[in-house]
Amino acid sequence: MLNTAEPKTGNNPLAKPEIKEVIDRILDENRDRPGGLMVVLNEIQGQVGYVSEPIQLYVANRMQIPPSTVHGVVSFYSFFTTTPRGAHTIKFCMGTACYVGGVPQIIEKAKQVLGINPGQTTPDGQITLELCRCVGACSQAPVITVDEEVVGRIRPNKFPQIVHPLQKKAENN
Repeated sequence: MLNTAEPKTGNNPLAKPEIKEVIDRILDENRDRPGGLMVVLNEIQGQVGYVSEPIQLYVANRMQIPPSTVHGVVSFYSFFTTTPRGAHTIKFCMGTACYVGGVPQIIEKAKQVLGINPGQTTPDGQITLELCRCVGACSQAPVITVDEEVVGRIRPNKFPQIVHPLQKKAENN
């Protein structure tokens, strides 16, 4: 359930002027279009990276629609997230072929290597783990995606080789 109280500034992305400017621009450009709410939320997800409760309330207020309508859309569609994702996202395909092919063991290896569960982000903000439905690459099962790139026929012992370059990129930045 959406908390309709005024958001506190400590955890409010709108307290950052650059984020508020991006959201205001998106709202100004799209709020009157047919299907405007979906367009607005999709643009915010793409440019800000997430649609938190304070952002949802702000959008509802600016578009003059009930907060429950905005929250309903955000919570219904799995591509919207309410918390920031890491710089890199690894998704585990939970389709039948991948599940039977060993994706649960790959998830266990990921948890060991990164110290987080699916739905979480590493403390350094670099890697987010997520579960997803079938990605349509059943012939390559089991499959994960790394930043939307499909990696097939993966085995648990290969997961560290996939994730270490992402961690090295973070160390070099």
